[in-house]
Amino acid sequence: MNITNFINNKPYIVAGPCSVESESQVLAIARSIHEITNVFRAGVWKPRTSPTSFEGVGEKGLKWLSKVKRDYSLKVATEVATAKHVDLCLKHEIDILWIGARTTVNPFYVQEIAEALKGVKIPVFVKNPIHPDLGLWIGAFERLNKSGICDLAAVHRGFYNYDKLIFRNDPKWEIPIKLKEKIKNMPIICDPSHIAGKANLVEDICQTAMDINLDGFMIETHTNPSLALSDVEQQITPERLKNLVGHLILRREGLNNEDVKMKLTAMRERIDVFDLKIVELLKERQDAVEEIALFKKENDLTIFQLQRWYDILRTRKEKGKDLEIDEKMISELFSLIHKYSILIQTNIMRNT
Repeated sequence: MNITNFINNKPYIVAGPCSVESESQVLAIARSIHEITNVFRAGVWKPRTSPTSFEGVGEKGLKWLSKVKRDYSLKVATEVATAKHVDLCLKHEIDILWIGARTTVNPFYVQEIAEALKGVKIPVFVKNPIHPDLGLWIGAFERLNKSGICDLAAVHRGFYNYDKLIFRNDPKWEIPIKLKEKIKNMPIICDPSHIAGKANLVEDICQTAMDINLDGFMIETHTNPSLALSDVEQQITPERLKNLVGHLILRREGLNNEDVKMKLTAMRERIDVFDLKIVELLKERQDAVEEIALFKKENDLTIFQLQRWYDILRTRKEKGKDLEIDEKMISELFSLIHKYSILIQTNIMRNT
C-alpha cells in the first residue's frame, strides 16, 4: 500500500465530544482544549442500535464544526458511514474523516466511501472492526488506498467480548501490534474512551498505548459529561484531558546508551534461550500427539474427548496459579495448543 505517515508529532491528540449537541457546546469544548489538541473530533451522525437513541444532529453540526475550525485554527474530524456523508463533509471543508467500527465491518460500506473519495486528498482514520479480524481492518485500508487515499491512520478502539471485563471493549493489544508488522508505516492512534467505557480508566489505557509505541489518542472530551447525549460514562472533562497529557510518560524507542543496550541485550538473550526451549518442548509434545493419534485410530477412538480437555485446562490453570501466572494467559495458551493437537490428529486420521 502507498501510505504516507501524516502524523508528525507524538502523542497526536484527537479530542472532542462523542457527539455534536449544539453550537455553544462544541465551541466551549474547543475553547478549553485547542491549545493541546491537534484535531477536534465530534460525531454529527451517530450509528445507534435503537432508533429511539440520539442519532446525532446531522448536517447542521458540520456548520458548527466549520466554526470551530475558523475560530480556533483547529483541524476538525467527524465520522462518515455513507457517500452522502462524505459529500456533505467535503462541502463543509471538514479536514479529516473517520470510519467507525460498525462501518469497517462491512466492505460494501467501505467501498462506497472509497468511491466517494476518489480524486480527493483528505486524511481518513479507520477504526478497527467490532471483532478482532485483522484481515477485515487491512481490507478497509486497501479499498481506500486504491481510491487514492494515502493519508491513512488506524484507530484502535478495542473489540467486543462476550465475557464481562473491566473494560467496555477488550483492548487485545496484540492486534494493533500485528497491524504494525503488516503495514509498517501505518500510524496507529488509540481510542481509550471506547476501550475503557469508564472515564476513570482512560489515563491508564493512554499510558499503555504509549508504552507499546502507538502514535496518539482519540479521546472523547466534554465540558459536562454527565449531561452528554451519548457515551456519558466514558467522556472526560477538558481539565482531565490536560492533566492526562501533562502526566504521560513518553519512553524512548531506540537505545542510545551503550550500557543500557548491553544490559537489555543480555536479558533478551535469556528470553531467547527460554523461547527455544519452549519450541523444542512443543516438538516433543507434537510427537506425543502423533503417537496418540495413531493409537486412537487403531482402537477406533474419537479425536476429541471432552473430559480430557476439561482436565487439561483445570490442571494447567491450577499449576499456573501456583506459579502466579495469569489464568487467562494459561487458558489462551493451552486452548491454542489443544486446537493444533486436534488438527494434527485429524490429519493423521485421514491420511494414514
